[in-house]
Amino acid sequence: MLASRLNALRLQLEPHFLFNALNTISSEVTTNPNLARDMIGDLGALLRQSLDCKDRTEITLAQELSLLEHYLSIQRIRFGDRMEIGIDIEPETLSILVPSMLLQPLVENAIRHGIEGRLSGGKVMVSAWRAGDQLQIRVLDNGVGLPPNWRMDASTGLGVRVARERLAALYPDLGEQGFVIRRREGGGTEVAMSVPVHSVGGDEA
Repeated sequence: MLASRLNALRLQLEPHFLFNALNTISSEVTTNPNLARDMIGDLGALLRQSLDCKDRTEITLAQELSLLEHYLSIQRIRFGDRMEIGIDIEPETLSILVPSMLLQPLVENAIRHGIEGRLSGGKVMVSAWRAGDQLQIRVLDNGVGLPPNWRMDASTGLGVRVARERLAALYPDLGEQGFVIRRREGGGTEVAMSVPVHSVGGDEA
């Protein structure tokens, strides 16, 4: 039952991502076909890796970051110097298992809602470290921030809702602290996630 629910949530997510990625590429086809060709190459590589992981609820953090990198390559081409991406991952966390396609929709949200509308662009940072028996993951941006009356329980964003529901289904013992979105002091948004430490074969990383 749990596997069916998680698969249904993931199926909601992937068409949403693909639609947004194709929209991004189509905007460049006429004005910059070479750029569009490079973006299609990265999208193809991402989709191939995603298909390789489609039967697995969890993958290693290293695999998840590889998926994310293909998405980021598309966005780096698109935004150029307007966007800075930072990745700060403790090497010992790379074998820890995380839900597949967890990071990409959250980074996409940070870019679309935090950075995209700003002429000056901005920065997105993804970090991960181990704290005791949990993996701590953060997605930060210095964009426009959350609307004044924003509440997570009233959010209509698909990426946020699916990520929250998948984490809650996989790791119910973490409760509400497993997925938190908050305003950053000085501007921007922080997504904070916790995942129990376990690795391939069931051993701790």
